[in-house]
Amino acid sequence: MTSNTIAGDIQLVGLTKKYGSSIALDAIDLHIPAGSLTVIVGPSGCGKSTLLRVISGLETATDGELLIGGLPVADHDAGDRDVAMVFQDYALYPHMTVAANLSFGLRLQARHDRRGGPSKFDIAERVAQVGDLLGLEKLLDRKPAQLSGGQRQRVALGRAIIRRPQVLLLDEPLSALDSQLRASARGEILRLHREIGATLVLVTHDQHEALSMATHLVVMDSGTVAQSGTAETLFHSPATEFVATFVGSPAMNLQASGGGRVGWRAGDARLLGADAAGTAAPDGLLVTGITEMCEFTGNGQQVSVRDGDRNFALAQREGERWLRVGDPVRAVIAPHQLHHFDQNGIRRNV
Repeated sequence: MTSNTIAGDIQLVGLTKKYGSSIALDAIDLHIPAGSLTVIVGPSGCGKSTLLRVISGLETATDGELLIGGLPVADHDAGDRDVAMVFQDYALYPHMTVAANLSFGLRLQARHDRRGGPSKFDIAERVAQVGDLLGLEKLLDRKPAQLSGGQRQRVALGRAIIRRPQVLLLDEPLSALDSQLRASARGEILRLHREIGATLVLVTHDQHEALSMATHLVVMDSGTVAQSGTAETLFHSPATEFVATFVGSPAMNLQASGGGRVGWRAGDARLLGADAAGTAAPDGLLVTGITEMCEFTGNGQQVSVRDGDRNFALAQREGERWLRVGDPVRAVIAPHQLHHFDQNGIRRNV
């Protein structure tokens, strides 16, 4: 399937979506690279699913431009955009077999396309290819009720990619799966992306999912794009306090400093020994407090420290002197590991 799929980029220019006086998408400018696995992440109600539906053509933009593969498509019907979408609930036809679900769109195309559409042989061949790609070859005669949640998800993916679209849109595809299935499904989606070569856009509220999968990450907040780029860029150089606290777990620590705020990651704090108490503060930001909670994470522990009326998080690795509840904490964060934000929450380069 890879050789027959042409990936298209997506360009949004001033894209706006309103419902009456309510603004769901507010003049969004965004470029999604061709062939990327772009993950759109953000809190509930930020507009990420609405954005996906506007790209797909299921919703119509109120204003702005939308280009797919360099072609303006804002006025095109959903079926004319060369885009396929997988919904959160998979939306399989319960009375059809897996094979019939996979081939439904192609059979519809063959019936109504004036140019003839794919032949019965082509359809059967594509069903076999998709079945093999997604490990469904032994399930083609079953109906959705006879499948597990993970198997139903693969059928929904197969039904989308069998058309060989330029762009594949996935709306919260893993939310209905338990934690064990979610981990394996992430791997399957990554493999699928490599195999088919299409531009894949996935929406999730799970920032761990976003960081682990994305080649291109988009963080949304209140109908706008807060920041986009590689996951590494957003983690190490967040453009705003919102991105800093939303991307990464635990969230970035923040405290008031010089009319704005300064932040640091839990793993960047270096513990000072008990014998360092009373000595001059080293270069960087010195933080102190009392250990309030310790959480074992398998290869280390996450520590919550109380400093007066605020808490901050530390991450300890295997082999370090582990803190215990009630232990005093004195730690330093090096200057180059500090993130500075102005009074409006915008990153400052210091």
